[in-house]
Amino acid sequence: MEKRNELYAGKAKSVFTTDNPDRFVLVFRDDTSAFDGEKKEQLNRKGMVNNRFNAFVMEKLEAAGVPTHFDQLLSPTESLVRKLEMIPVECVVRNVSAGSLCRRLGVEEGQDLNPPTYELFLKNDELHDPMVNESLAVTFGWANQDELDEMKRLTYEVNSVLKTLFADAGMLLVDYKLEFGRCEGRIVLGDEFSPDGCRIWDRETRKKMDKDRFRQGLGDVIETYEEVGRRLGIHFDD
Repeated sequence: MEKRNELYAGKAKSVFTTDNPDRFVLVFRDDTSAFDGEKKEQLNRKGMVNNRFNAFVMEKLEAAGVPTHFDQLLSPTESLVRKLEMIPVECVVRNVSAGSLCRRLGVEEGQDLNPPTYELFLKNDELHDPMVNESLAVTFGWANQDELDEMKRLTYEVNSVLKTLFADAGMLLVDYKLEFGRCEGRIVLGDEFSPDGCRIWDRETRKKMDKDRFRQGLGDVIETYEEVGRRLGIHFDD
């Protein structure tokens, strides 16, 4: 597979075309940002850690019957993925209260949410990813109702798989975001799943083990990402 032109450069990943029009190369960089890009830093090994973390999770989800765009690892920082027509709506599940939920509703951090909450956000950095609903998504043509129903179904299926995976490793999957796209008439999980896009706490101590370590200046960001990975059974070899 020949990597060709850079198609897109996001805050932490780049997408390259290949000699196969149905495949892209996803490159995980060491760039780290928070607060819509206001806080930026380079963290050594981050691209490698997130690439392998994402591959591990995507393979677990595929084995559980969740369709994903992940194809294979190409290098420590690169993965081959299927081309998707991305839907500009993020699906967020919250198993424990944290982050913007607490700020919006004035609820205390750390409450178990039963059943888990499900929210939609428009993927738009300039607007700070505003919360939206299904009616808005249909009206503005971001997705139709059948697609939204499938996105919700798959998101809860992901939650069932990953909550158990993290719990068995002594961790709480607090919340996370997912992005989906269209591929050959199907809704398919795209983008990535890594500590950059979810909240993970140690089950006993409630130690934060995700991107909040960067947001809140807690330090040991990548070392903690690697600890999460090792608990799950991921090997981060150079």
